[in-house]
Amino acid sequence: MTTPGHSHKPLVGVSQCLLGDPVRYDGGHKYDHWVNRVLGKYFKYVPVCPEMAIGLGVPRKPIHLLASDATTRVRGVEDPGLDVTDALALAAERTLQDSPQLSGFIFMQNSPSCGVYTVKRFSKTGVLLDRAGRGEFARRLIDQQPQLPVAEAQELAEASARASFIARVRAYQQEQFGV
Repeated sequence: MTTPGHSHKPLVGVSQCLLGDPVRYDGGHKYDHWVNRVLGKYFKYVPVCPEMAIGLGVPRKPIHLLASDATTRVRGVEDPGLDVTDALALAAERTLQDSPQLSGFIFMQNSPSCGVYTVKRFSKTGVLLDRAGRGEFARRLIDQQPQLPVAEAQELAEASARASFIARVRAYQQEQFGV
């Protein structure tokens, strides 16, 4: 593993709220020590808030995963007529186009946009169905770049997970970009 000061730091996307930026629906953030103070020494970050990227302001009404028999959509909690599924998918595609040298991505867990694992899915009546969802931005980004190393911030609290993520990102960077 190269030193933190290495001149070819991999470019890694990160859910912007993890950097301490107040971009969450409630105007808050989810500053993460490990992402900022530890992994930030190894990576150059591309901050992304998909909900801001699609024009949702701060503060904003919350959204959630609404599951039906055939599909899962990202809809407004208070206004089910608000459907941002396609916009979030396009935001993921734009992120990959705008940052073609991305070598990894760190997502905010439990988010209907960014969660990778166990995101809550609800019925039309608002009943919790399961925790089998994936945020739409994360889903589309992973579908587009299935080999891209990804992690949720909460899993990077463990030293072994951080070391593994750094190694996977460096290997991806080397394989894809020869750096």
